[in-house]
This record gives sequence, C-alpha cells and structure tokens, in this order.
Amino acid sequence: MIKLENVSKAYSAGIPALNNVSLKIGAGEFVFVVGDSGSGKSTLIKLLLKELEPTEGTIVINNQKLGNIRHKDIPRFRRNIGVVFQDFRLLKDRNVYENVAFAQRVVGTPVKTMRRKVPAVLSMVGLAAKYKSYPREISGGEQQRVAIARALVNEPKILLADEPTGNLDTHNAWEIMKLLEEINRRGTTVLVVTHNLEIVKTMQKRVVAMKQGVIVGDERLGGGYED
Repeated sequence: MIKLENVSKAYSAGIPALNNVSLKIGAGEFVFVVGDSGSGKSTLIKLLLKELEPTEGTIVINNQKLGNIRHKDIPRFRRNIGVVFQDFRLLKDRNVYENVAFAQRVVGTPVKTMRRKVPAVLSMVGLAAKYKSYPREISGGEQQRVAIARALVNEPKILLADEPTGNLDTHNAWEIMKLLEEINRRGTTVLVVTHNLEIVKTMQKRVVAMKQGVIVGDERLGGGYED
C-alpha cells in the first residue's frame, strides 16, 4: 500500500529533513507517526502526497511509483488519498454540505451521485443534522468531523491525518480518534501524525517514531516490533 525505500529529502545544505528512510505500511493498517518538531513527520506527509519530490529513493503508493507520475496526473493520484489537517481548512462561506460536496465537484462527480454520497458520509461522522450549518456555527470537534467527511467522500484507500486533534479539547480529541478507528475498521488505511502520546499509548496501534529525519522505532504497542 505504502512503501518507501531509502528515501532522503534535503531542502538545503546541512541535515536532511529525511535521511535514508525505509518504511512499509500494508493495506488496512492503522499507524501513528510520532516525533518532535523537525523530526521529518511533515516532510513525510508531503512526500506521500507528492507535494515534494525526494532527493533520493523510491516511494510506491497503491502500486504506483510516485517518481513516474506526470504532473498532470497528480490530481488523479491524490483521489485515492484523503487528508485531514490540524486547522480543518474548511471554506468559511459554505455550509457543511457544501464543504463536503466541494471535494466531489473537484473530481467531476455527477450531481446525482453527490446527493447520495454527501449525506451518507455526513451521517457516518455524526453530522447528518448539521448539513446546513456554517463552520462558525459548529464546534471545533464538529469542524474536524466535517474535514474527515470531506476527506472520505471520494472513498480513498488511504487517509492521512496530520495532527487531527491538535486544536481540540480532550473529549473531542478522543471522539475524533474513535471515528478514525471506525474508518480503519471499514478497510481504509489510516496514518496519523500526532504529538499526543496519551492517545498513542491508549490506542495500542503500530507506532513509527522519528527523530532528526530517521526512523528510530517501529513498534506494535499490542505486542512486538515490525520486521
């Protein structure tokens, strides 16, 4: 599903943001990526989205070598990857339904299909009754649920969540993590970048630890290290 082989990324002279990183994430896995600021987590996400190109090494996602994808084909490639950010990134002048529908309009989904899929995904994240609300009218936790619905509406195989609980209180943070776990149970591969070690320890998933651009640990908290 996701495979990095000897991947490095250098922005300028000095210590590379990623240094000879190799990583495999199988279909249907739930993986946390942890590490201090500057450890390479954000660079990893940008490489997986093909927002950045590696200086060295190979990245394969869904059996596609990212280095072989032409610039004009990047939007199509990204349809199989949903992304959730810490700051929600909702369109403030559009309601909940329109924010989710926007992701479908971008890829040319027929209106008839949109009218079926958007309510379905809003129901899944528990926001069916809030479809007419605007971002300013709902809580931070609800805004993040809208962001997750938007990321899922095109049925991606992979969901990348970059600090999805960073702007939330403890209750809402746990609600979002429960939702991500349910999404994973339905078959989506989930990769979560987080600083919240309490959540990481409690959820007992696979944890990839990064420091200064290298992977320094790869452990299943439920038992055993990855090969």
